[in-house]
Amino acid sequence: MTERILPLAGVGLGALLSFLVTSLNERTRWRRQQSVRWDERRLTAYAEYAHAVKELAARYHRVAAARGLVSGPVELEPTPDVLAELGEMEARRSALSETLGLLGDTEANTASKTVDHCLWRLECLARGVPMEGEHDWDEAFQDFRAARSRYVEHARASLGVPGAVARDVPWSAEWRPAPGASS
Repeated sequence: MTERILPLAGVGLGALLSFLVTSLNERTRWRRQQSVRWDERRLTAYAEYAHAVKELAARYHRVAAARGLVSGPVELEPTPDVLAELGEMEARRSALSETLGLLGDTEANTASKTVDHCLWRLECLARGVPMEGEHDWDEAFQDFRAARSRYVEHARASLGVPGAVARDVPWSAEWRPAPGASS
């Protein structure tokens, strides 16, 4: 009797172990696939949001130039068509922000809120909307750039991208436009 039970027990134990190992492998593969799937979507959400806010800030910079707050970029008069376009761009930024809320991690999402606030400050300055306190365009623009950089750093960390975004590379004074120069 023992001669029959031991081989059957060995076959049963082997089948059970095979089932457990296969299940664990499948579960691990499924989790890895899900992780890759969400990482791809998270990367897209982070990148699209970063591009949208950069594009909006550039437009506000041009409107600010038209108001004489800053020199350098090609001026963009705040006509009804331009303001409508800016409204559409802001709506897109807002929709992308909602996607971030679903896919992004806490640090990147918090950094994106700071970027939003800095961007809205630029919008108010560019459009001449009164705000409490004194506000300087150059300071507001630097705050925006710093907030966007922090957002990118947090997004990279969320995606597991190691290292800094870039090293500081000084722009030679000889290559800069002369004060008061226009193109």
